[in-house]
Amino acid sequence: MLRYIFLLIGLCAYSQSEYPSGFISPLDIPLDFSGSFGELRSNHFHSGLDMKTNAVEGLKVFAVADGYISRIKISPFGYGKAIYITHPNGYTTVYGHLQKANGAIEEYIKKEQYRQKSFGVEMFPGPAELPVKQGDVIAFSGNTGGSGGPHLHFEFRETKSEKAVNPLYFGFNKLAPDKYKPDLQGIMVYPMGDSVIANSSQKPSRISFLKQVDGNYKAEKVVANGKIAFAINAYDHCTNPYNKNGLFKVNAYLNGVLYYSFELDKFAFNETRYLNNFIDYGIYKDKKQRFQKLFYETPYPLSILKQNKNNGVINTQPNSTYTFRIEMFDFHGNQTNIFIPIEYGVEDAKITKEESSAPYVLKSKIENNYEKDNISVYVPENAFYDDFNLDFEVKEGVLTFGKPEIPVHKNITITFSNVEGLSEEELSKTFIATLDGHQLEYNGTLRKGNVFSAKVRELGMFKLAQDSVPPRIYNVNFVEGRNLNKQNTLSVSISDKLSGIDTYNAYLNGEWILMEYDYKTKKLIHQLSDGKFVSGRNDLKIIVTDNMQNSTTFESYFFMN
Repeated sequence: MLRYIFLLIGLCAYSQSEYPSGFISPLDIPLDFSGSFGELRSNHFHSGLDMKTNAVEGLKVFAVADGYISRIKISPFGYGKAIYITHPNGYTTVYGHLQKANGAIEEYIKKEQYRQKSFGVEMFPGPAELPVKQGDVIAFSGNTGGSGGPHLHFEFRETKSEKAVNPLYFGFNKLAPDKYKPDLQGIMVYPMGDSVIANSSQKPSRISFLKQVDGNYKAEKVVANGKIAFAINAYDHCTNPYNKNGLFKVNAYLNGVLYYSFELDKFAFNETRYLNNFIDYGIYKDKKQRFQKLFYETPYPLSILKQNKNNGVINTQPNSTYTFRIEMFDFHGNQTNIFIPIEYGVEDAKITKEESSAPYVLKSKIENNYEKDNISVYVPENAFYDDFNLDFEVKEGVLTFGKPEIPVHKNITITFSNVEGLSEEELSKTFIATLDGHQLEYNGTLRKGNVFSAKVRELGMFKLAQDSVPPRIYNVNFVEGRNLNKQNTLSVSISDKLSGIDTYNAYLNGEWILMEYDYKTKKLIHQLSDGKFVSGRNDLKIIVTDNMQNSTTFESYFFMN
């Protein structure tokens, strides 16, 4: 077995003496990163490194240093099966998407799952309960939770603050050499004002560019008559040329003066949703492309933003020319530059901005409340990043509130009051749905009598909907009445068309048994090695309930010797 041990002495252009050393790799294969720290994800910055596991599950996962297991969280979603180790040096490491824990740790987990009668559990062992030594096998790699394929999600956190810290500061860069420079996919220029025209457009527009012999990029000249700003769509390769990971650091200079800078060193989890203001959210919703803005309109507390001048906004002046230089770095110090020439000039707009017909203006810094036809929307202060023109309309029971391309930072509350014409049975199956074309999407809804409310974090169209259809249980992996001595698992598939799965419970001979839920494959799986069966006939019952409490029961039996 390979073992990588290292010291943090001059390993990296960005390493700092404040970070401890002496950690080993959590895997005994050469490290290859499919996800970098701070990488731009859906509604959040990635809080660790994603380590490839050669597209397989079951690799040994090692404790990177001495400590104790301080938290275990098992969930069908998020990190799936995750283990947290607190170390005496002030840091905690996190290991996510695990297939299963090892030895006494796995026994500890299953004991708690059977005690709570739940697959999803969260535990906080004390320092003396599950101590570990560096190199102990704590688990096996997997694909659980929100994983898109087999890999190990690995983090460092400050134990006291719980801030996520870039693991490369702790020497993991030495285990994964990176010789590849960042690459550029797109540049946007933004006219910052109603009368500003940039490259003959009143709207944000793309800028063409060419890669130079030295690996840097030169963009076409931008001609503008006032305030403008920029955004880039870029990535880093990390450990191989096929990866498309996030950047570590960007500096942007106007004629040699630092105008904007960000660095993915560490961040708090309560600020990670600010990603939706860090990127051009409208382009992301429309094109699924993440342009990182090198400016902002309203200041916001995102700690990775290190420096800005005039909020990153450039005010072009008559008879003036400028060079906007963007430096992109990875953690190893590999650098790619982008040069954008800028010139003041007055041009006719070939692309004009549409005037908004929205009748309301939402002020983002204050509370707002909107009401019409017994439907209301409460917006807390700072739920949005900037002021905007708001669409608010109620027509034939459908609420239109804003547009999906506007990012929401805090929950807003939608309420349908005094709902009439429904029986008690219908009311009990009613919820507030998001209307996406002809599709209905469930929102967790609170009902009090005939008043319904839901907290949402996306704008769009909403209406009341009913779900009275129970979940499905299908694809049973055994034949009723057969002897299953040679079988390792019991499994079924479960699904629900509308409100989604809420609870699932299985009973063998009247006793609750653990069935693990993988929402990606829609499977419930019980390991017969749990030893809950008896010799002879075994009666199995599975009950699945959706979020509107529609329930389906499956019953069968099998034999064991």
